[in-house]
Amino acid sequence: AYARVAALFAPPVPRHEGISDKSHIEQSALLGRDVSIYPFVHVGEHAQIGDEVILFPGVFVGDHAKVGDRTILFPNVTVMHDCVIGSDVVIHPGSVIGADGFGFVREGSVNIKIPQLGIVQIDDHVEIGANSCIDRAALGKTWIRSGVKTDNLVQIAHNVVIGENTVIVAQAAVGGSAQIGKQVVIGGQAAVGDHLQISDRVMIGSQAGVPKSIAQGQVVSGTPAMPHRLWLKTSSLIPRLPEFFNRLR
Repeated sequence: AYARVAALFAPPVPRHEGISDKSHIEQSALLGRDVSIYPFVHVGEHAQIGDEVILFPGVFVGDHAKVGDRTILFPNVTVMHDCVIGSDVVIHPGSVIGADGFGFVREGSVNIKIPQLGIVQIDDHVEIGANSCIDRAALGKTWIRSGVKTDNLVQIAHNVVIGENTVIVAQAAVGGSAQIGKQVVIGGQAAVGDHLQISDRVMIGSQAGVPKSIAQGQVVSGTPAMPHRLWLKTSSLIPRLPEFFNRLR
């Protein structure tokens, strides 16, 4: 109730009237109606900007990228080429959408880069925290589905899929090609290994390390992650290990 009432009193997001003459908009870009584009924004060739979009100073929208209606990109957000951002999306300052995924293969002692040929797709009503990174796919797409909310400093690797209405807290990391279900909660500083399946409505505690897939509805904590109640019992024993060792000796 407080959240809905507070929204009535929250000041609106400030808008620049029209398109600043200090921005750089390629001639082939398509701009919707009533856009607000601040100084020092770059919009690339054949990019598409929807209706009532707000682009703050320092925003970069790459070639062929798409930004949906009423989306807000705060200062210094980067949307790399070909990426797709839905409608009513909020991306907070400093976030990077569509940088290369971390793909290398060893050839002897040399690391050979694997070209990252895919995109990032962010669906409607998503909010991305400040200084977060969502990597483009090696092939296909990294996909953030509708209603997802991420905190600041979140890393989402290439080819990850995040299901609807999932919440990811600050400094969490999701490894490449992991599949995260709907309504999942991932706590701060948690790490999910690559290629894992995290099913719907799972809750992962803060600082957990997840090395294997998790079935629907489970609550896990610890490193390696285990059922939360077992982790509570285990963690309570750790301070007593010196005492146990002395008795055993």
